Amino acid sequence: MASPRQSALASRHKALGSELGDWNDMDVAWEYDQDVNLEHQAVRTAAGLFDVSGLKKIHITGPDAMVVADHMFTRDMTRIYPGKSAYGIILNDDGKITDDCIMFHIKPNDIMMVHGGGTGMEQLMKSAEGKDVKIEFDDDLHDISLQGPKAVDFLDQYADCNLQELKYFHHIPATLFGYHCMISRTGYSGERGYEIFAKADDIVLIWDAILENGKSEGIIPCSFNCIDMIRVEAALLFYPYDMSEKDTPWDVGLGFAVAKDKLGDYRGKEACMAAMGKETTTSWGIIADSEQAVDVDAEVFDGDKKVGFVTAPCYSTIMNASIAMVRIDKEYAKPDISLEVRGENVRCSAKTSSMPLLDPDKGKRTV
Repeated sequence: MASPRQSALASRHKALGSELGDWNDMDVAWEYDQDVNLEHQAVRTAAGLFDVSGLKKIHITGPDAMVVADHMFTRDMTRIYPGKSAYGIILNDDGKITDDCIMFHIKPNDIMMVHGGGTGMEQLMKSAEGKDVKIEFDDDLHDISLQGPKAVDFLDQYADCNLQELKYFHHIPATLFGYHCMISRTGYSGERGYEIFAKADDIVLIWDAILENGKSEGIIPCSFNCIDMIRVEAALLFYPYDMSEKDTPWDVGLGFAVAKDKLGDYRGKEACMAAMGKETTTSWGIIADSEQAVDVDAEVFDGDKKVGFVTAPCYSTIMNASIAMVRIDKEYAKPDISLEVRGENVRCSAKTSSMPLLDPDKGKRTV
């Protein structure tokens, strides 16, 4: 059964051997007829191209656009000037995580929210009640992502702007291969990369042009299964698997996404700030003594004491190690603590490791 939303790139994914599967009400390419480890290697050594159009794009426009966006976002939107974006959390009234998103300040009175599988739209509509604002869901606007060390030099050849100077979490209107788009220096890989937003008809042609011209550079199409691998290395959380409505930002190590000095009110602010410092868990990394990925939801023990559970595992052929993100008791959020992972398929010893597991200084994504 087809998903309610359709990517304009569905035929391209099918031609690459994908049977497509649902995420966020859209048919997405979970896998291609190729080794996912080759995709993983491409992202880390050249660049990989992803169709992430399953992300939902919401335009917030009108005189109260900034007020509305700021009210349902844990970052201080008044500091996000046109051309800049920010990652942040969307909370419910109890200060618990109901979604995460990136807010793009396009121009005055024009903000775009890009979010995943949570209730961001519902929370946005609540904040918009009684305000002079227009909220518009845009499924014609597609989003592809080129991630990897060759991304900047490659795209810079074909764009009418200077991508070398585009800063991290900034975006710019551009023409790429002759087609109008918005290029954002963001991504979900831990590499220097770019998201390209364009209309459905144009995104297909941009996708084709990147793969055709990038083939000699080692640029290949990459699947959602590859995203699951690279995000674990880069310590990028995924709602609702690594965080949910049971958690405050502090419980999962997302305190950096909460503006501690934000003067404006936002949904759940009082409860969220009251919970700061009271968390007993956090997100952390482990390196497992295993030749394969450990199980999702496997329990983590210190002797007979359960101290956490696995939220996102993978076997990294880049690190030659079985790694995972775990939710762990805060006292164990230190490197080199010996633990045991007990899952249905894999039971092994492990050691804690700070995150990101790959590129701990985050130098590759920010350079």
